[in-house]
Amino acid sequence: MSNPSTGDDGANVDGRTLKSLERSFAIIAELKSRDGAGVTELANVTGLSKSSVHKHLATLRAGDFVRKDGDVYRLGLRFLDIGGHVRNQIEGNTLIREKLRDLAEESGETAQFTVTEHGQAVVLYRETGSHGVFSKGRVGKRFDMHLTAAGKAMLAQMPEDQVRRLVETDGLTAATENTITSEAELFAELEAIREQGFAVNESESTKGLRAVAVPIMDPNDDVLGAFAVAGPAHRLKDDRLTNEIPDLIHRSVNELELNLAHS
Repeated sequence: MSNPSTGDDGANVDGRTLKSLERSFAIIAELKSRDGAGVTELANVTGLSKSSVHKHLATLRAGDFVRKDGDVYRLGLRFLDIGGHVRNQIEGNTLIREKLRDLAEESGETAQFTVTEHGQAVVLYRETGSHGVFSKGRVGKRFDMHLTAAGKAMLAQMPEDQVRRLVETDGLTAATENTITSEAELFAELEAIREQGFAVNESESTKGLRAVAVPIMDPNDDVLGAFAVAGPAHRLKDDRLTNEIPDLIHRSVNELELNLAHS
């Protein structure tokens, strides 16, 4: 018989309940990564029995967290509602979206608002300008911090010991030949970012794609997130990369920070 444990709020949590939740979350994660799967496939990748997988899926379907297309199960639209609610909890989210739309329109490229959670960069909002191109930075996408301009912009505002812990925990995995993979190179880059006031992604996460990002600080001078503008390397180059786009983002960030400070 499993012994109940005490949660952070003092409530007793049965071990079987925790294990059941872990299994449901494992199934959800696999459905996301595979863009849908059948019972047999889910059983194989999770190590659960088919009957157990079926029971978890039935429970998730009852809550509209999962839908069934023939023999394939996919994530349900309930997650969209929850995700929208989470985004709306971000301080200044209405103004953030307004500034992001302006950035996309003025730059003609793709503009993104990114935050950090559990040592990763998470894209929360994305707007596409008249010449915007597809990128991996879809809403909800998570990246290792060192791979993106927004991630590096936020890292540059964090204490050095916090950055070192992230590197020790997650490493510096390469996505392209341009990815920063050494701690010394990363810290040199972060120092340069602090000096120039913006970060650049030189095709470090996706070949042929460049991005510029500026960190956003809240009224307590903590990192709220970062605005980034991304586009093909043949357009984001020379003065446009080092002056025009950074100045454009800085104006948006300055206006946002001023509004947040007086709201």
